[in-house]
Amino acid sequence: MAVPDRRRSVGIAGEDAAAAWYEANGYSVVARNWRCRDGEIDLIVRLGRIMVFCEVKARGSTAFGAPAEAVTKAKQVRIRHLAARWLADWDGPRAGELRFDVASVLDGTVEILEGAF
Repeated sequence: MAVPDRRRSVGIAGEDAAAAWYEANGYSVVARNWRCRDGEIDLIVRLGRIMVFCEVKARGSTAFGAPAEAVTKAKQVRIRHLAARWLADWDGPRAGELRFDVASVLDGTVEILEGAF
């Protein structure tokens, strides 16, 4: 089971790196790995009145393509649906703006694609 464990550790490290990037840039992490029966949102962060839903894709190399390429149209639709569910349950301050980012983490280097979809 070395491959799934390695893949999981790369994913966790990628989420940690993306969360650290957001925090270093003034965002507050509102939720990590929020789940419901329909799926999961990796990161939900906030900057002022902007609420950001972020899909994190991490890879150790580009052998299977760039990390951001793994966020398909179907995945984008699923994340938007999950964000609507999360917002319906959120009892915090209302967001003035919603944004959907993709955090591409390649061998420890974080690139945030703001407003990716």
